[in-house]
Amino acid sequence: MASVHESLYFNPMMTNGVVHANVFGIKDCVTPYKMALLVLLSELGRAGAQLSLLERRRLNRLLLPLLQGPDMMLSRLHKAIKESCPNLANSVQIRIKLMAEGELKDMEQFFDDLSDSFTGTEPEVHKTSVVGLFLRHMILAYNKLSFSQVYKLYTALQQYYQNDEKKTGIDETDMELTNTDELEGKMEKEELDVPLREEEISCSGPLSQKQAEYFLSQQASLLKNDETKALTPAFLQKELNNLLKFNPDFAEAHYLSYLNSLRVQDVFSSTHSLLHYFDRLILTGAESKSNGDEGYGRSLRYAALNLAALHCRFGHYQQAELALQEAIRIAQESNDHVCLQHCLSWLYILEQKRSDSCVLLEHSVKKAVHFGLPYLASLGIQSLVQQRAFAGKTANKLMDALKDSDLLHWKHSLSELIDISIAQKTAIWRLYGRSTMALQQAQMLLSMNSLEAVNVGVQQNNTESFAVVLCHLAELHAEQGCFAAASEILKHLKERFPPSSQHAQLWMLFDQKIQFDRAMNDGKYHVADSFVAGITALNSIEGVYRKAIVLKAQNQMSEAHKLLQKLLIHCQNIKNTEMVISVLLSIAELYWRSSCHTIALPVLLQALALSREYRLQYLASETVLNLAFSQLILGIPEQALNILHTAIEPILAHGAVLDKGCAMFLVAKCQVASAASYSPQKKAEALESAILNLNEAKTYFAKVDCKEQLRDVLYFQARLFHTVGNTQERNKCAMLFRQVHQELPAHGVPLINAFK
Repeated sequence: MASVHESLYFNPMMTNGVVHANVFGIKDCVTPYKMALLVLLSELGRAGAQLSLLERRRLNRLLLPLLQGPDMMLSRLHKAIKESCPNLANSVQIRIKLMAEGELKDMEQFFDDLSDSFTGTEPEVHKTSVVGLFLRHMILAYNKLSFSQVYKLYTALQQYYQNDEKKTGIDETDMELTNTDELEGKMEKEELDVPLREEEISCSGPLSQKQAEYFLSQQASLLKNDETKALTPAFLQKELNNLLKFNPDFAEAHYLSYLNSLRVQDVFSSTHSLLHYFDRLILTGAESKSNGDEGYGRSLRYAALNLAALHCRFGHYQQAELALQEAIRIAQESNDHVCLQHCLSWLYILEQKRSDSCVLLEHSVKKAVHFGLPYLASLGIQSLVQQRAFAGKTANKLMDALKDSDLLHWKHSLSELIDISIAQKTAIWRLYGRSTMALQQAQMLLSMNSLEAVNVGVQQNNTESFAVVLCHLAELHAEQGCFAAASEILKHLKERFPPSSQHAQLWMLFDQKIQFDRAMNDGKYHVADSFVAGITALNSIEGVYRKAIVLKAQNQMSEAHKLLQKLLIHCQNIKNTEMVISVLLSIAELYWRSSCHTIALPVLLQALALSREYRLQYLASETVLNLAFSQLILGIPEQALNILHTAIEPILAHGAVLDKGCAMFLVAKCQVASAASYSPQKKAEALESAILNLNEAKTYFAKVDCKEQLRDVLYFQARLFHTVGNTQERNKCAMLFRQVHQELPAHGVPLINAFK
């Protein structure tokens, strides 16, 4: 189940994905790119009424990102202008060419003419507008340049234009060597590549304050909403290092570096950047300006809180507790109730790793409601629901609690918590074995749109809850034998959450588990064994359990029993009830295979008691099936049939295809065993019913390509057809059995002693 406290990290830099930066010491400077923008503005003023309303509207929408964004190549700028107004793009290109190929006095005359934009009774540009401020900044920056600096600017402009000419010449040569179909495909691909490529946004020189703010806000928003469209971790770190080289006290750049290091799980770099962020925040006085003398203490206590969250994220619980104690101490001295509430939430997380106490969490929820902190209150309710689900509370009470938290979410437009709530419901229904309800909740989240405003082309809901729901959806499809659909979902997960992203481990684990199950169904135990190492690296408990399953399938009973006993003790200590029941069922199967049928009964009864106590309905039904199989082996098939009718309905309604097939196979075995004492007519009816059930079981096993079980069904069917005198069907089943048997040698265990 997904952790619901992933969003508790305090992020003073972001509000709805926007970075509030204060860059000191970086002033606006004139660059060749900005001169190209000045030419664009000049030509736009000249065109005036010649532009249509649609073209003017497109250009106005284009101007803001061009003014705020980093410098780009002339070819890309020309392409952007051309998409809005082709005639204006040609005029800009010609004007830049004349200036670059002319003399220095042409550039000086150009800047002198810019001042005319503000003159007259109805000036072309208002001084206080966005464009007016940009023009004034550029004119002032140019007037402050010395003669040598002006000459360097002119040389840079020539180089800027010549580099574009060389690139255009190379592109034209490539176009001549490319056929028409390839050219069209290339152009379509370029049109789809809306975000800037990494080589085109490299900021080799110092950025202005607006450019730095825009760059950070864009990357922070992408990291939050769609990590795949953000710069790669290595390239983003390179750009941040370049920013910090020109201004080491740029606090927000350090914070973005911290977020970037978290993407690749770099403990040292993330800690280093986080400490530098709060150091710079205090040194620059950014917090004290807005909060008075209290600003310094606020930075210190939130620095300690963030450090505790960082250590907790990487599993350093002792260091996290020390940092949290420091944050609590400073917050208590400052009487900061909001910070104390954050500390209380993290204190519960640390205590949860050691004991099963919910007192802190209940107190945290009450305090959060009292101080008007709906985000923390909702997170607390989510955690309480998660804890009580593992404690075996009824589903209706949990859903009522989640309904109350949903009211908070919609009232305060907390879209991220809405996603978490739906993901929680999906996981709870999966835990209780209601796959149909889990599927419904998963589809609901996938069909929802985010409440947050994001840019066009940016994926929404790229959060942990979205990854969890997609993983559940892939597993549900795989359980029903829809492996192609499951592969498509996993492919989408790999594209949306690359291996370097923080939530990639979720789909990696589910991918390995699905491949493991397919290999086991196909009887390729050596292939399944190769997936165990990958599963263990992602989830040690799941990996040990899968290793025991492989050993059991390979008839290494003593090794499997030792492994399962160790795993059982460990799971009982950490109170992982779901895994405890699964281990008990596997141990019972080991006793069957060793012909110790009576010893298996107490183990199964223990599993049944646990599953009913914690209301794990699906595991309870599976345990009842195992008990019915034990009764069949002990010679009381009538009693086995009676209890089968109580357990088979949840299996057929919500179970995996493999479990459905095993249940129907077991029903057929019990019917055949019970028919021995029936009258001839009733016996014939019972055998016919058993054959129909075997046909259904065969369909289920074929759907998941479970050859071992399919072979057993064919053998059993052939014997039944022989008994009822149907020679043709008997020979058909015998032939199919022989084909499967040659592909899959027998493991040496009698047919009647194997349930799954």
